Amino acid sequence: MNLKGRDYIETQDFTAEEIEHLLSTADALKVAFHRGEHRLELPHQTVYMLFFDKSTRTRNAFEAGATQLGAHAHFLEPGSLQISHGETAKDTGIILGQMGHGIAIRHDLIPEVGNAYMREVAKHADVPVINMQCDVDHPTQTLADLMTIREHFGGDVRGKKIAVTWAYAPSYAKPLSVPQGLITLMTRMGLNVSLAHPKGYDLMKRPMEHARANAKEAGVKFEVVDSMDEAFADADIVYPKSWGAYDLMLQKRDTTSDAQINSIEQECLKMNANHKDWICDERRMKLAKSNAIYMHCLPADRGSEVTDAVIDGPQSIVFQEAENRLHTAKAIMACTMRERPF
Repeated sequence: MNLKGRDYIETQDFTAEEIEHLLSTADALKVAFHRGEHRLELPHQTVYMLFFDKSTRTRNAFEAGATQLGAHAHFLEPGSLQISHGETAKDTGIILGQMGHGIAIRHDLIPEVGNAYMREVAKHADVPVINMQCDVDHPTQTLADLMTIREHFGGDVRGKKIAVTWAYAPSYAKPLSVPQGLITLMTRMGLNVSLAHPKGYDLMKRPMEHARANAKEAGVKFEVVDSMDEAFADADIVYPKSWGAYDLMLQKRDTTSDAQINSIEQECLKMNANHKDWICDERRMKLAKSNAIYMHCLPADRGSEVTDAVIDGPQSIVFQEAENRLHTAKAIMACTMRERPF
């Protein structure tokens, strides 16, 4: 399968067969990595990593992954580039595309901005653009999540139930892209998805539409409930994760007043504080199946999103999940940047 030159911005942009190809490539690269085999699939290539937000797993997965493939990754921040002086996505895409072989971008903090920015860069770059997390999707994370679920359950996961739920965190707002990426990808790949959140924490319209359509086509269930307990009931996988109140995030995006920005952030914190009981604890884990697994993209707010007993317990696979970020990042780069089909 030839994915050379393809942009990887949302999993929804790829067919199920292409997703399977990325996963099989990640599996092969992981086996080689653990055997100590060198797979220099991208010798002397350059990938530019442009981060509008902080990162631990994503940055290191791409930077280490590029090195292991024989490429070099440049870490870039807008504040040190002409982007901070108004250089456009078009100009950035043209220039970086002329100098390198791939562009990876994280732009996840501002709703209705990051995904559009990436697509504008991709429109003008002659090299693949890879989404390292935007406002709509986190397609490198969810690919690793699917890989991890399959590893744990032995391959066929059709019909498994995943609970994607909001969880309390004492912070202003976290991106919506992880839950949105989960509901769109997991439904496509045959999992039943139960999405749970309190009132006021709705996800974006387009990912919700995709999830419903994907579930219908795959013949699985996609439901939205307002109870964390209900979502956890009989689940095979639980994925509790905080995200921001979308309407308030839009209000913050549209104002330049420091006083109003502070007011919006305080309102969001107050909303969050009303739902401190939305925590993944030992009681809730008992609502899921006895062999259920706990997952999180990390970093998790210990004591708020999840208790130490759960995240450090025998049902947690968060560190296996985190390692797989390396292998899926390598697979995406190898398949889209390689001179010949992987």
